[in-house]
Amino acid sequence: MTTPHPDSAHVPDTGTWRLLGLAMLTVRFVQGWIYWGGGSRRFIYAPAKLDPHASSWMANKFQSAMPGAILGMSHVVDYLLHHFTLLYAGLIVFSAAELLFGLFLLLGFMTRLSALVTVGLSFVLMLLFGWQGATCIDEWTMASTNFAMGVALFVAGGGAYSIDAWLQTRHPPLAHTGWFQWMGSGPWPFARLERWSLIGTAVTVLFVVLTYNYYRGSVLTPFHGGPVSPAAHHISLSAGRVSSDGSVRFTAYLDAGTPAVPENVVRADLFDPDGTPVEHWSGATLAALPASDFRNEYAYNRFGAGYAGITAKVGARAIITLPPTLPGLTLAAGRYQLVLHSVDGHPFTLLLTAGS
Repeated sequence: MTTPHPDSAHVPDTGTWRLLGLAMLTVRFVQGWIYWGGGSRRFIYAPAKLDPHASSWMANKFQSAMPGAILGMSHVVDYLLHHFTLLYAGLIVFSAAELLFGLFLLLGFMTRLSALVTVGLSFVLMLLFGWQGATCIDEWTMASTNFAMGVALFVAGGGAYSIDAWLQTRHPPLAHTGWFQWMGSGPWPFARLERWSLIGTAVTVLFVVLTYNYYRGSVLTPFHGGPVSPAAHHISLSAGRVSSDGSVRFTAYLDAGTPAVPENVVRADLFDPDGTPVEHWSGATLAALPASDFRNEYAYNRFGAGYAGITAKVGARAIITLPPTLPGLTLAAGRYQLVLHSVDGHPFTLLLTAGS
């Protein structure tokens, strides 16, 4: 008996397909557990993550992804943060997809459909969080690994110890139906198996290598720390105005750094065109600022007064007003410089204009 050529339309026998399922069994379990675990934490074990009034509300993490999100996802995040109903619905749907299709992979039910959904989830997570990771690009590692595992499971299906395999045993004609071959685990002809394996490999290699090069270089460009730093906080300052009495108003956006800890501004100074200091706000002064001096754009991660100055988490954006500290001060019209000093000694500067 001759062995059919791999390029033929021959469908592997049950034993061969079961061996492929056995080889992918641990991959299916881990992929399923990761996504089921993400969904179950929010719906079952830590429901506060889906509570808009809780400190662990998922919107805070979602907002922290905005500075480094790629392919226009920062605009999507911005839009959702301004529309609570869509934001809440999106988080519920995403979490439900993790829970449901993670469970399906654990059980081996609708394996190819479930694997394809996890590929899509991994893609979205890469666009949002792939830049994050203070010591290494942790989120990139997770997203790229889950992407590759999902592709492999889509090609292999769940041919062993799965509900799909049990259904095929109970109803043999099911294995030859088109919908079950693409959504369940019906055996593929060798030609289709090879074709989609090569397509999946090519897509995965491009996805993994190009995102790695974007975040860290070392492929097409020299090594770099990322267009957006996941470790060092950075505050972008803009739209600055200084009044003649010494009060300052500006927009601050915490657009880099680790979401694990907040940034703290412990001192602010205003210099005149000659470089002479004309105003100073100590940490105690900044810590005493009222909430009315912070016009936050988003309701979640926010700028505000902290115990030692101004504090904020990644993704926060606000119009901040610093009131005058010296009575009777009159500033001449001209260009001034505001300098904010973080707790770790990093200065953030802004040129601003005194009003007439």
